[in-house]
Amino acid sequence: ALVMLMTPGLAFFYGGLVPRKSVLTIIMQCFISIAVTSVVWAIIGYSLAFGDSWGGKGIIGNPSSFPLFMNLERCVGWPGTRIPQLLFACYQ
Repeated sequence: ALVMLMTPGLAFFYGGLVPRKSVLTIIMQCFISIAVTSVVWAIIGYSLAFGDSWGGKGIIGNPSSFPLFMNLERCVGWPGTRIPQLLFACYQ
């Protein structure tokens, strides 16, 4: 979550390293990369990181566990906490 707050600073830093006519292009690339990363996380990343084990080895999660954050509203939060899993997924 904090990385997304750093994006404008990173965009202006990279903008200072390129010629003047390319500053807007670099700024847009930084913001578009954050947007693409957010969409990929929502589609498949959360399932790979926090989903059920794929193949029973515990190395990577099953991508079909929570695609597009589906099935999270019926899940109980993490053991010992009151945080719903949907809220946790949005925070991540």
